Amino acid sequence: MSTEIIDVECDFLVVGGGLAGLYAAVCASSLGRCVVVTKQTLVQSNSYWAQGGIAAAVDPEDSPVFHQEDTIAAGRGLCDGRAVQILVEEGRERVTDLINLGMKFDSDDSGLLLGLEGGHSKRRVLHAGGDSTGKEMIEFLISFVSSSESVTILELVTVTDIISDGERCYGVWGYDEGRESYVRISSPCTIVATGGASALYSRTTNPEGASGEGISLAWRAGAEISDMEFVQFHPTVFSGKKGDAFLLTEAIRGEGAYLLNARGARFMEHYSSLLELAPRDVVSKAIHSEMRSCGEDYVYLDLSHMDPGFVRKRFSNIDRLCRDSGFDLAKDRIPVAPAAHYTIGGVRTSLMGETNIEGLYACGEVSNTGVHGANRLASNSLLECMVFAKRCVDSASGRRHAGDISGDFEGFMLADTREADAGFFNEAKDSIIGGMSTHLGIVREREGMEEFVARLEEFSSAARDVPGWFGFKLGTMLDVCLLVARAALLRKESRGAHMRSDHPEEHSDYEKHLVFRKNLEIYGAD
Repeated sequence: MSTEIIDVECDFLVVGGGLAGLYAAVCASSLGRCVVVTKQTLVQSNSYWAQGGIAAAVDPEDSPVFHQEDTIAAGRGLCDGRAVQILVEEGRERVTDLINLGMKFDSDDSGLLLGLEGGHSKRRVLHAGGDSTGKEMIEFLISFVSSSESVTILELVTVTDIISDGERCYGVWGYDEGRESYVRISSPCTIVATGGASALYSRTTNPEGASGEGISLAWRAGAEISDMEFVQFHPTVFSGKKGDAFLLTEAIRGEGAYLLNARGARFMEHYSSLLELAPRDVVSKAIHSEMRSCGEDYVYLDLSHMDPGFVRKRFSNIDRLCRDSGFDLAKDRIPVAPAAHYTIGGVRTSLMGETNIEGLYACGEVSNTGVHGANRLASNSLLECMVFAKRCVDSASGRRHAGDISGDFEGFMLADTREADAGFFNEAKDSIIGGMSTHLGIVREREGMEEFVARLEEFSSAARDVPGWFGFKLGTMLDVCLLVARAALLRKESRGAHMRSDHPEEHSDYEKHLVFRKNLEIYGAD
């Protein structure tokens, strides 16, 4: 079948328009021609909705050493110490660079206003616009790259294939919805920064587009994927009777909010000496336990003992959302429950963002750099985006073109979508998302996961006969869900964000990373 193909060449190709992708474009803009490809618009990323802030040891009373210790403690024995050291030391430099470019974080006459969040021993979380840090940072970076003559933004372009022979990456195939044309983008450096996959759960803080396509694309190209069993649930997500859900940032507990069970009693003292400021895995598990004990599907977040003026100013966006749902953040007990939030695992990289495929890099939530271990420390994600985006660009700078990628089109033919397949797709999607929530949620067990894997494999077999957009989307979802499920079955212990009722303790045999590569056996890496 013949189809129009638009050819594009560049020195740096960035797939994804969140903080990691945009910051990579900022770093590459002075080094050559950069193309940023995003399947939606630049304001539809996870980064845009990040509330809490970005952690960095910028206070004179703080130190990268303290930040490193907190990160490793949260990671439950699986953090890469070298990666964490890079994160905390270079992270401070990246934040300073961003401020020097003109980014405004919240401050007063004494300097930057720093927040405290769960797992942190010091106030080190910079924020902007109160609880709109992601939005402020993304809008700042969009303004920067949009004014750069060396950066081209391609919105509403779905990347359907990474062009790779299993050893080297040459670029990507994409489909441009606006021009209804296929795009072949050739580059010696392809940086995948597509975000995570937590939208594959029914209760999630993520936008719909966060379905793990970058992980699937890299997996199909031959890249190693690791730590997929670790899916972090945010402890405090609004739980309304109408099913509405929105994130209530960890910074709220950092400023002094209490967690109460359905009987109105504080309960974190039974789970951690850090109380409400325990790491996310501990708080999520505690809330899950309290909900089961009380027979309710929520607990309460209580700020009524705090200064109302401070609450409404510091958390103005959340206050507005609560009011829209009939609650007063400063006075009422707010019903909350955990929701899928962050994909800790992903495309396995070196300390320079390199994958095992030459010319293919990854950074941000789609990647697995080793900094988060088994449980991400709050507000380290935006920092990781910046630190490793720059390292990807630094590693790739000076690379010569990887070779000729001309030839017949072999990617997914999204234009061949059959509306007749919509029903099957929607049925499969609902079943997959329901199964992820039931069997791969906060607490898992073997029998349920095995049944779910069998169901996923049945859908995978049927999906091969589904063409176009429905087949592409279903295939990527199944790739990611199977990676999560198989890794969760293999890790026969509870560690960090991975908790199993049939293996409730940590086990020294699993102080390692589970790594997958297409058509190869799984193996463990120290």
